[in-house]
Parts: sequence; structure tokens; C-alpha cells
Amino acid sequence: QLQLVESGGGLVQPGGSLKLSCAGSGFTLAPYAIAWFRQAPGKEREGVACISGGDYTYYTDSVKGRFTVSRDSARNAVYLQMNSLRPEDTAVYYCATDDGLKHCTRDYEYGYWGQGTQVTVSS
Repeated sequence: QLQLVESGGGLVQPGGSLKLSCAGSGFTLAPYAIAWFRQAPGKEREGVACISGGDYTYYTDSVKGRFTVSRDSARNAVYLQMNSLRPEDTAVYYCATDDGLKHCTRDYEYGYWGQGTQVTVSS
């Protein structure tokens, strides 16, 4: 059974850092695009970052220069390193992928989602 499991969320002060992990279970992440989304209370889901099957990376403007998405094929995982965190980064963060999907795309094209991990940035 194909599953994605996020971890690494928590409470951090503004300016701090967190590293989120997205682990694959039942399949290999390496050939596929893995995207990170987030959803804050009362707001629509937002694409944050994505790494394609060819390891090209994409970021939404608000996180460029602060977040880095990377892949560790040996650990079958994708990471989201988040630095210089701001209160507006507070949200539940999800990773997503789909069978055979190698390019980064809109959220409705991803059929597999993790359960989410809460990130709270507050003093």
C-alpha cells in the first residue's frame, strides 16, 4: 500500500528553523515529483515547493531563499528545510505525489497525500 508520512513539524520561534521529512512506504519516491503544500486555518491550500523526478526544484515566491527541498534516494525520503521562519508560515504541511508523475504540477493532479504535520511559528 502506497503511503506518504510527514514528520518534523513543531513549534518554533520566528527566525528559527525546522526540517520536514516525507517518507515513502510501499513504493520508491526517487523517480517521481514530490510536492509540499500547506494549509493554514481559514485559508486555501497553497503549493510551497516541489522537486521533480529530474530533481529540478520549484518554490512559491514567499519562501524563496528561505526553504529548500531535497531528495535522499538512499533513505527514500524528501525533505523541506525551512529557515528564517515567520508567523505566516504557520500551517499544516503536506507532501504529495502520484503514480508516474515526474513533473511538478497543480494540487489536483496529486493522488497520494500524507497526513500532514503541524508547523507553528510563534514567540
